[in-house]
Amino acid sequence: MSDASPRSAVRHIETMWIPMSDGTRLAARVWMPEEAERQKLPAILEYIPYRRRDGTRDWDDLSHPYLAAHGYVCVRLDIRGTGDSEGVIRDEYLKQEQDDAVDAIAWLAQQPWCNGNVGMMGISWGGFNSLQVAARRPPALKAIITYCSTDDRYADDMHYMGGAHITGNLEWGSTFFSIMGRSPDPLIVGEGWRRMWLERLEAMTPVFGTWLTHQRRDEYWKHGSVGEDIGRIQCPVMAVGGWADGYTNTVFRLLKTLKVPAQGIVGPWGHKYGHVGVPGPAIGYLTESLRWWDHWLKGKDTGIMQEPMLRAYVQDSVAPASHYETRPGRWVSEPSWPSANIVPQTLHLNDAGLRQNGTLGAAAGKPAPLAIASPQTTGSAGGEWCPYGLGGLGPELPLDQRGDDANSLVFDGEPLAAPLEILGAPVVTLTLASDQPVATAVLRLNDVAPDGQVTRVTYGLLNLTHRESHAAPTPLAPGKSYQIRIPLNDIGHRFAAGHRVRVAISTAYWPILWPAPKAATLTIAAGSSTLSLPVRRPQASDAQVTFGPPEPLPQSDRTTLRPGNVYRHVTMDVATGAQFIEVLRDDGRSTHNGTGVTTEMVKHLRYRMHPADPATAYAEADHDLTNRHDQGWETRIKSHCAIACTAAEFIVEADLQAFEGEQRVFSRSWTQRIPRDLM
Repeated sequence: MSDASPRSAVRHIETMWIPMSDGTRLAARVWMPEEAERQKLPAILEYIPYRRRDGTRDWDDLSHPYLAAHGYVCVRLDIRGTGDSEGVIRDEYLKQEQDDAVDAIAWLAQQPWCNGNVGMMGISWGGFNSLQVAARRPPALKAIITYCSTDDRYADDMHYMGGAHITGNLEWGSTFFSIMGRSPDPLIVGEGWRRMWLERLEAMTPVFGTWLTHQRRDEYWKHGSVGEDIGRIQCPVMAVGGWADGYTNTVFRLLKTLKVPAQGIVGPWGHKYGHVGVPGPAIGYLTESLRWWDHWLKGKDTGIMQEPMLRAYVQDSVAPASHYETRPGRWVSEPSWPSANIVPQTLHLNDAGLRQNGTLGAAAGKPAPLAIASPQTTGSAGGEWCPYGLGGLGPELPLDQRGDDANSLVFDGEPLAAPLEILGAPVVTLTLASDQPVATAVLRLNDVAPDGQVTRVTYGLLNLTHRESHAAPTPLAPGKSYQIRIPLNDIGHRFAAGHRVRVAISTAYWPILWPAPKAATLTIAAGSSTLSLPVRRPQASDAQVTFGPPEPLPQSDRTTLRPGNVYRHVTMDVATGAQFIEVLRDDGRSTHNGTGVTTEMVKHLRYRMHPADPATAYAEADHDLTNRHDQGWETRIKSHCAIACTAAEFIVEADLQAFEGEQRVFSRSWTQRIPRDLM
């Protein structure tokens, strides 16, 4: 749908101070339509900690000016203790953060240029807190758009997956530890900037250690998980995600559980907005969001609520690659979710009489025990837990799965006589036994091409001690048989005719998954284990799903001083057998010409594992961040974070240093030993 609405001239306000009820001031960047001088308009709030002046400036300039030109006062607010906002930040999604959002929404609604209607939107952190603040029910909040977010902070975030600790906990936690300690901008906050900066640094702790002390789904994680009481959300919700992202399951849970008007859009993208979505095709997402806001904040009939509840991109079979510029496929729609148009198809995991090889059949085969004990390095072709859509710069996506499949127990279907389309969450039900009290089962659904190449479609995993509860896990009794149900991540995929459906089962998935304390052997009961596929019948209405082209993007007002670099290397020490994985994300050095602020950020991740010894697992992250201004100030943050383990403990280490120019102004180190809790 094209955007034909009239546009307004927009006044940009670099800094507007929004007061909190305790007197703290938060810094906002505002886009004010000129028509706000003549009539009251709705406001749209984005509320994140990533520094509106330099951290997300380019990102903000892609969306807020567009919406402002269509009659919205757009407000990009720095969370307390971040950017130029006063105070300190101690963790993600705290009650204080929500309280401040409620204050900010009330303040916006009372301004002379606001008609009392406020919307809230955001991707990732901003998508999380849009849901969380909606659950607080501020009266002026009339609708939200949540993008790449979660309703369950334990089950579906970068800390734990299936009750197992994932290395995303360190990746994201080390980033939080580094970027939240940056200074405010002296040109904005004035002479008190050093005092504010030192207060922030003194408040910093390695939060990934805090997260690791909560290995069960306890009250810590329930706070901010809106799925605990979804009925508290009483404003309309649009939920958007991408298949390559780590948070797509949320869209489907929200559509299933919300009691308010809701819509979902899922494209092929990574952790990126749809109008700049990678892998493509990107869509006119800003136009879709405008239709949503015009309906709920202005009362216009834009037709958005006549759209199907779910619009999703079903991906075609494709050769595996670390990056796709465009992912072949097509858009489909479902009028409601769950959909009556999707019928489970059960396939049985049967023995084929060959070691580590079985079949998928329509009927159950003879009972047979099949054992699997994967090398601890299995998973090196898994890509990132949360691909950011770096485009051709970054090898983030899963590679050819044949190497990981060789270390797994695999079950293959017959070549398909016709295409097979699925939409939703495949589910694997296993009858199994373990020789260890703590073990993990990793399930991958793969697409096997006639030439032998294997593409990962989706995956899921379960710490088997969490088989009954994430809140109260219990150890396995070695040798005892259990029936285990493991949902895989939601996906839209179309297996081509001639391709095979494959299920691969492993006991390791490094470096996404932290290993169990000891190497485990799982014995799978072939003949009594199943795969349930959410098979979708193509509909004539699918052809009616259309989006406009991506909106034209503003020309960057940034000068590149040093180009960035991204790589992912996997190597092996032939003498010892140890595997090393190294990931670099170097954003380069550039200056925003409008502000004169130069930024530089380098993140370096390293993972080590021996295929036979889970106690060798080691992950570390180095960050180096510099902010400087052409008027002469410069601040720098350097950090080192690491997690190691024994069979009984996780060992957390962190070091943080801060510099003003060449002078070191802060230095602190932490070491923490955390008992493993059936993890």
